[in-house]
Amino acid sequence: FSPSVLGTREHWDAAYDRELQTFQDIGDAGEVWFGEESMTRIIRWLEKQKVPLDSPVLDIGTGNGVLLIELAKCGFMNLTGIDYSPSAIQLSEKIREKEGMSNVKLKVKDFLAPSAELSGFEICIDKGTFDAISLNPDNAVAKRKQYVRSLCSVLKPEGFFLITSCNWTKEELVNEFREGFEVLEELPTPKFCFGGRIGNSVTALVFQRK
Repeated sequence: FSPSVLGTREHWDAAYDRELQTFQDIGDAGEVWFGEESMTRIIRWLEKQKVPLDSPVLDIGTGNGVLLIELAKCGFMNLTGIDYSPSAIQLSEKIREKEGMSNVKLKVKDFLAPSAELSGFEICIDKGTFDAISLNPDNAVAKRKQYVRSLCSVLKPEGFFLITSCNWTKEELVNEFREGFEVLEELPTPKFCFGGRIGNSVTALVFQRK
């Protein structure tokens, strides 16, 4: 991928500064990455698998934290969101407070440098964070490899990793996560037709840690 500002912390700090101000002004929680259906897709899969509601769940690059709020509304009780942007965590904290979801834990953390306390999760979720890392102008290849190592360190063996991406195909993601993970399922996403060929604008996969 070509390097992009979308892969820099400065971009996301500025973006969430704006969203934080907007929330304070008019109460708008901001953008839901990949739309509402992306959250519904994840929640439906967790419910279909009968994942226990007390399972530790980590949202990697939580942004405004809205996915965690929706999971909490569905009864999930052990929810943690991390983001390397302090402004994102400030925004998600304000939304959590507004929604009255005190059981959602939020932390300023860089997933590429996880602390020892970030471990033992049974579910990890990524909606766009791996995409952003892939666009980092500063050695994105090394950062992608570190992401996989970090994932191995925070996710329990046989735990599930749900990733939604607009940059990577299924085959490419399977290759990126081949060290330590096996793909279980591809979740249905909207299709489009262009030039007589059918494709997906978004890829959503479920991996299991070996």
